[in-house]
Amino acid sequence: MIRTDIVFLGKSCVMACDGKCEKAWGINSRPRLSNDDYALDSETDMAPVNPGTYEGGDGKPTNKQHNKWCARECERSSIFGPNEPIILPNLS
Repeated sequence: MIRTDIVFLGKSCVMACDGKCEKAWGINSRPRLSNDDYALDSETDMAPVNPGTYEGGDGKPTNKQHNKWCARECERSSIFGPNEPIILPNLS
């Protein structure tokens, strides 16, 4: 798990993900089984290094360091309040 203390929308938060950046497509690019469900990791190929989506000029990171793309686009990460339990999406 990768965990980063951030300020998001003016509030102290924690961004966390499973650290599997090589499997991150982005919420707008990840294959779906239906309109509601993302395809699981076992049902997809490896994600592209550059899925072609950007947030605030940041693309998918190649160094496993959180950036704006992770906060707004990555389907594997979530933002939590400082005392909130970290429960990540399970795409495996």
